[in-house]
Order: sequence, then structure tokens, then C-alpha cells
Amino acid sequence: MNKISFFNADIKSKLINKSAIKKLIIELFKAEAVLAEKIHYIFCSDEYLVGINNKFLKHNTLTDVITFPLSSSPVNAEIYISLERVKENAKIFDTKYETELLRVIIHGALHLCGYDDKRGNDKQIMRRKEEFYLNHFNVSREATY
Repeated sequence: MNKISFFNADIKSKLINKSAIKKLIIELFKAEAVLAEKIHYIFCSDEYLVGINNKFLKHNTLTDVITFPLSSSPVNAEIYISLERVKENAKIFDTKYETELLRVIIHGALHLCGYDDKRGNDKQIMRRKEEFYLNHFNVSREATY
């Protein structure tokens, strides 16, 4: 993988320990045998992501992550993450914010590897993969926002 980048859209925030997160993403794509070239993670607010969701997907709903594959082989993509949604979901799921953020980062990458979460069985598979990568690479204690 040539490049993993992190950007802020309409919020000001700072991702700490980017190198550990980049390593996690690179190892995930290697393990899934998917060639990836460039992944841009864009962190934003709920309002910003609802606007993207409405404009491009015609959904007027809150979500924590939207993945836009720009090419498939090698993968080039943009992954938009609402930090407000991540914070709220961490409370709902009674987990640390840092862990939930990494789960969503992984979730976006897994979409690019062909995983879906629209149906029951697919949701279970996606959740198991998220947990596997969170546990296998064990970076949740190293990465904070």
C-alpha cells in the first residue's frame, strides 16, 4: 500500500499514533489478500456525513461511516467517519471511544475488501472480522483521538 492519509473535514481534531493505525490497515489488506494503493480517511461531524449520505446515497440518516471505493484493483478509496457518531456509539456500546474509532476504521477497510453488513449473516461476519482485527493487532490502547 502506497498511502494512507487522515484528514479533518469540518471539525478540528488530532489523531494520535497514526503509524500504529496505518500498520493495522496495511496488515488488514495483506491478510485479506486485497491490493490497496491509497486510502483517505476523512473525519467529520454528523451534519457533514448526513450531507454526504443524502447527496450521494439518497439517505437522510445518521451513520458512523461511509466508504467510497474510487477504484477496485488496486483499491483507492475515501472513508468518511463521523466522530460525533463514534463518540455516541461508544457510550451506547459501553466501550472506549478509542476502541470504537478503531472498529469503525476497520469497518470501512473491510467494506473495501468485499465485506457487507446489510443482512443478518453478513453483519455477523463483519462483526467477527472487526473483532479479529481489533484483537489480533491490539492497537486500541495505542491509538487515541
